[in-house]
Order: sequence, then structure tokens, then C-alpha cells
Amino acid sequence: MKSLISAGKPAFGVSVQFPSADIVEMIGELGFDWVMLDAEHGSITPDNIGPLVMAAELHGITPLVRPEKNDAAVINKYLDRGVMGVQVPHVNTAAEARAVVEACRFHPDGKRGLGGGRMADFGFGVATTDYVKQANEQMLVCVQIEDVEAVENLDEILTVNGVDVFFIGPTDLAQSLGYPGQNGHPEVQKVVQETFARIHAAGKASGTPGAAEQAKKNAEAGILYHYTHIPTFMSTYGRQFMETVGRG
Repeated sequence: MKSLISAGKPAFGVSVQFPSADIVEMIGELGFDWVMLDAEHGSITPDNIGPLVMAAELHGITPLVRPEKNDAAVINKYLDRGVMGVQVPHVNTAAEARAVVEACRFHPDGKRGLGGGRMADFGFGVATTDYVKQANEQMLVCVQIEDVEAVENLDEILTVNGVDVFFIGPTDLAQSLGYPGQNGHPEVQKVVQETFARIHAAGKASGTPGAAEQAKKNAEAGILYHYTHIPTFMSTYGRQFMETVGRG
């Protein structure tokens, strides 16, 4: 996934809010590039994320986590269980963005605690010096721009080294702008499009969620980091099924 984005190619994923390894395997079988394991809005925890990460690895897709908050101790628990990147919510300042990078990368790129967890084969495999270098290179760091404060501080946030993707969260941004539940409101869309333009003008990768048609349009607009949600899968085919059988 990180290689795709680094090459300027879009990466498509699915957000999963509950701990089901079977669902992650299905996502892999369908050909997606990555899975976002949502601990912020779902029931995923450090105690149950392990099998989901293994399922992603089994099918060659990249497992990322959205932690509950921007906290190094919380982030580290997920990283040590094997996730290969983070999507951290509500990053509003350059200092907060730097804190994410420092939590995700080892010295000299960050301050991540070196504990030899599953990601390092529990210390049985690769030499620690090699593991640290590989982990820093492979880790994907995504920060969410989803508050008015973040938009106001965007120029400074974009200068933070080590952030791979700047993600616009339209739902929370709409709420922060005073239009909760109105992602399509003209004022919200104006801010969203202006923010994408600023990210791209800085030569940085952007991301946002969207169903298939929207994701296609977003990719055509130069956005590289995409995901849809499991409820979208269910509602799309579920409604189609009920309409087909005459119950819609």
C-alpha cells in the first residue's frame, strides 16, 4: 500500500469496525489493497486485533489501525501487534502531527518504544538493528484533517516530515463547520476542495472515504488513499437484493 502511494497510484481499502478475521479475509479475496481496522468508532482493541492483522497478512493486504486517540502508549500497543500503519483522528496542529510520527517510528526518525513484539517476530527473527530500519521504512503514517482548527493550521501541518497521507474526514469537518450530517453542504464542499488543493499544491498525498463512484471520481482528482465501509457493502447489495425480490 505504501509503495502504491509513493508511486502516485491510488490504494483502495475497506474500513472494518468490529473484530472479524473472516471479514478481513473476504476483503483480501476481493482484491483490495488494504484494510483499516477502526478502533476509534468500533469494538476493535489491542486484545482482539491480532487475528485481524494475521488475516490481512495471509491475503497480502496492508493492515492499518485508526487508534482511539493520538496517544503514543495507545498507538504502540497496536503497532506491536503487527499493524503496518496508522490513521490518527483529529490532528489539529503541527505538534500533534509530529507526535504521531514520533509514536510510529523508531530512533532516529521517532521515539517509538522498542519492545520486540509480534512485528519483530518476538525477537526470534531479524536482527533488531535491521528490524528498526525496515519498520521505519515500511510504516505508513496518515493524519486526519477533520476540524476547522486543522484547516487553519494546515500549512504548518503539511511541513511535518514523516507523514505519508493527509486525510480529510468530511463528516467531522462538516460538524466542525457547523453543518452536522451535511457533508454535501456547499460551504463544507468548498472547504473540502480548497483543503485538497492545498495538500496537492504542497506535493503531498491526500485521502478520504467514499463509495465506489465517489472513490473513482476522487482518484481521478488525484486523491490516492481511499476506503469504503462494511455497512456500505451491506446496504448496497442488501437494497439491491430486496428490490430484486420485490421487497424494496
